[in-house]
Amino acid sequence: MVVKVSVVVNICNPGDRADPCIRSVLEQTLDHYEVIFVDDGSTDGIAERLDTVAGVRGNVRVLHLPHTGSAVRGFNVGVAAASGRYVYLIDQFDRLERGALAAMYQRAEEWEADVLVGRLVRDGGPPLTAFEADRTRADILSDKLLSLLTPHKLYRRAFLEEHRLGFAVPGGRLAEQTFALQAYLSAKVVAVMAEPVCCHLGERAEQPEDPKNVLAELRTLLDVLDAHTEGRQRDRMYAHWMRTTLLRPFMSARFAGSSAERGRLVDLHRELLLERFPEHLDRYLPAHLRAAAKLLREGRVDKLVALANSARHTKVHADLREVRWDGETLVLGLAVELFAGRDQPVHFRERNGRLHWNPPSQLAKNITPEVTDVTAAVSRARMEVYLRNEVTGAIYFVPVGFEIERVAEEQGTRLRIVGEARVDVATAAMGGPLQTGHWEVHVRMYGGAHQDRTRVRRPEGPLTCLGVLALAPRQRLIVPCWSDAGELGLAVEPRSFPESIALVSPGASVTRQSGHLYVVLPVPYVPPSGGPAMELVLRTASGRLREICAPAMVEPGVPGRVAGQLVAKVPVKRLLPGRDSLGPGAWLTSLRTDDSEVGLRFGLQMRGSTVQVLPAAQVDPQRRGELDLDTSLRRLARRVPGARHLVRLARAGKHRYLRD
Repeated sequence: MVVKVSVVVNICNPGDRADPCIRSVLEQTLDHYEVIFVDDGSTDGIAERLDTVAGVRGNVRVLHLPHTGSAVRGFNVGVAAASGRYVYLIDQFDRLERGALAAMYQRAEEWEADVLVGRLVRDGGPPLTAFEADRTRADILSDKLLSLLTPHKLYRRAFLEEHRLGFAVPGGRLAEQTFALQAYLSAKVVAVMAEPVCCHLGERAEQPEDPKNVLAELRTLLDVLDAHTEGRQRDRMYAHWMRTTLLRPFMSARFAGSSAERGRLVDLHRELLLERFPEHLDRYLPAHLRAAAKLLREGRVDKLVALANSARHTKVHADLREVRWDGETLVLGLAVELFAGRDQPVHFRERNGRLHWNPPSQLAKNITPEVTDVTAAVSRARMEVYLRNEVTGAIYFVPVGFEIERVAEEQGTRLRIVGEARVDVATAAMGGPLQTGHWEVHVRMYGGAHQDRTRVRRPEGPLTCLGVLALAPRQRLIVPCWSDAGELGLAVEPRSFPESIALVSPGASVTRQSGHLYVVLPVPYVPPSGGPAMELVLRTASGRLREICAPAMVEPGVPGRVAGQLVAKVPVKRLLPGRDSLGPGAWLTSLRTDDSEVGLRFGLQMRGSTVQVLPAAQVDPQRRGELDLDTSLRRLARRVPGARHLVRLARAGKHRYLRD
């Protein structure tokens, strides 16, 4: 039997967290594959569990190593023991999709690839932009392979043996990158498979690394570049590690906030900068990193700290100006801009027809105009919008049309990118439909001096999102909605009509009139039947459970233009509230039909004559003690002559008749 793929899995004291990984590699649909678990001296019982699995599965082997703490050593041992035509490397907290090996093997054979990168997704961090489309002959720079330097790839085993490729031991993050870079530069064919999703990258524990060891590994990586590249290609690759490894530590909150070993860090990085990174590479950097490079060459620790403090407070803000439907395409009107802190926009200055970044005032005398000139970068400024599935982590970029606005103010010139993103749910997933579920909307901005990403947040004012019944590729309800944190998302095929209302329920409002509370919820889409009969349910958030139900009437809007609304009329009594009337306190809400009940994402906080709508997570049950019936009665008893007798009667009646 010819083994098609050998999967090498690093294992070291994962506890139960490795279970998804283990299940995923054992349940692959590919025939004739093997799994090699390399255990790095685990002491938590995982080694015995894996031996048990290997005892009942003929395609599983377990290799036991003495503990070293080096993950890359396990990869070397696993690759050496592999017998498959291809080798796939994976960590213990990652997870393969069930058909991943079959899909990658088929494409690797079809495209004759030495290295094939199947689509990766991860829970956090920046998006992996290399998976915008299939690449049968990928280029390292133009196809953004430098963003894919983890070991998670399908390698032809004969190719690894021919070029004697392996990981430096012991090695850290840069040793992994060096291995991937050597594979890219040595391979005749590097391919990228953009669909389907193959591997979910788990969270990797941050291992503290000695800066001296990191820079030693960086020197090794640069030697690989020198041996395989030249000219502009080499310069651009050098600039990548200059930005991500050499200079990024000086932009961190850790560097700005702590003086521990700060001088040693500067000395080590400065030595390598002067040795291997000439000044002409600075042109490939954004303005604030050009400034960091200049200050580092001069050894100005104090100025580097001031720059780090400034850079870490610079964030991009995405202003949502419009949400509308153009047929079955969702159109988002956006304006994105860099802000220094919460409320202060970043200003640039114009000088002799050129645009310049304003460095912190402490650096004004140290930074030359050549460093601060961002004219060329501003001309390339852009906005990107992508959707991220909150469960699978899959990311898809959507088309964006934009223009750069310059706003002249007394403090300088503001740069704002204004445009529209168009989300066609029938084609947004690389030409295919978005899968059912909830999708987050993210914005990334590349500006003149910085780049950053953010979520699209709900603007001030009422909720204006409408749902649309998309017809392609089949009839599906699409609902724009907001998270509890006020972040825009897109729900594809809510499970039910009440569920669609619950998605937009943060837009609820209340009006109090004539002894009643009118609760109004937006309804994103009203079916022709009007939907099932529903009632609004309110329950106390603490103390003795009380429940109030009120019929909920649905009023249709204008499809695609005006949202419908659900209205419930709830009786309110400040004094002596009964079973069917709302009184002071904290209340949670839900919608009930004949066969189900769906929790809503808001609650009510009643205090005196004031009613406040809050996110459900913020409804404070502890305040119930201040706002309950007894509190109101005690206040009445102190102020109204003869009321103490009424209070005693009310309490007696409450205990007698309200208990079941």
